[in-house]
Amino acid sequence: MIDIIVISALIALLTLGAIVLGASVRVIKQFERGVVLRFGQVRADIRGPGLTLIAPIADRLHKVNMQIITMPVPAQDGITRDNVTVRVDAVIYFRVVDPVRVIVDVQDYESAIQQVALASLRSIIGKSELDDLLSNREHLNQGLELMIDSPAVGWGVHIDRVEIKDVALPETMKRSMSRQAEAERERRSRVITAEGELQASEKLAQAAETMTEHPAALQLRLLQTVIEVAAEKNSTLVLPFPVELLRFLERATPPEAAPATATTGTSAPPSIAARAEESSIPVDRPLQDSQHLDPVTSSGVLADR
Repeated sequence: MIDIIVISALIALLTLGAIVLGASVRVIKQFERGVVLRFGQVRADIRGPGLTLIAPIADRLHKVNMQIITMPVPAQDGITRDNVTVRVDAVIYFRVVDPVRVIVDVQDYESAIQQVALASLRSIIGKSELDDLLSNREHLNQGLELMIDSPAVGWGVHIDRVEIKDVALPETMKRSMSRQAEAERERRSRVITAEGELQASEKLAQAAETMTEHPAALQLRLLQTVIEVAAEKNSTLVLPFPVELLRFLERATPPEAAPATATTGTSAPPSIAARAEESSIPVDRPLQDSQHLDPVTSSGVLADR
């Protein structure tokens, strides 16, 4: 009988010990920290990861996540400083640096961070212009991070990064910006075309000066043009006869033909027929009999033919 009582007492003690041990032992993960409140008063020591023991009735263990938390900020409608209606959303990356302050100083630190972020985002929209929201986001991100981090430091939270994700514009503003971009591209294309024409005109002026100094260059250019046109296999070939070539022939005229030219009373160059008459050679003479002609006069008859 005594043995049965002893065994029952041992079983009761073991059961009570198991219950007490189950209420006292806690497991804290690697990315967590434990804050113990004994009869409602916070203990100074912060429990690290692993197994930890607390008083079953007196202590309450609060686990705090020390990982970086990603919190999206809902899109907010606002009016920029240049009176443009926009819709902006953002994202916040933050982490807990002081678990005791997170438990004691603020009731729900995640909700508090979100509300501060919403107010700061509206403030940034009102202080910024549309061009800054579209092209200078890095500076706005830094300002938004500073505005959220100022109250969060007192709560034991550190803001790692704040980024503006998207800026939604009205359709009318999108069309206006697209027209502005098209006009800018058109202006650049016209400037480039004008610069090309300026460079081409400068090169053409240099070429004209070279041909003026060397008349033979004009004849070479004329022959090159004839070769290019003949390559197209055309049935008709139009050969231009420039005035400069006539002047070249005039300068190549022998000195004895000059008085006859002066008696005409005009400044125009003599015709091919006049040169032929001065040389006492008929114009309609067959080409094969012209081997005894002067080289200059013969070339003129051939060109006229």
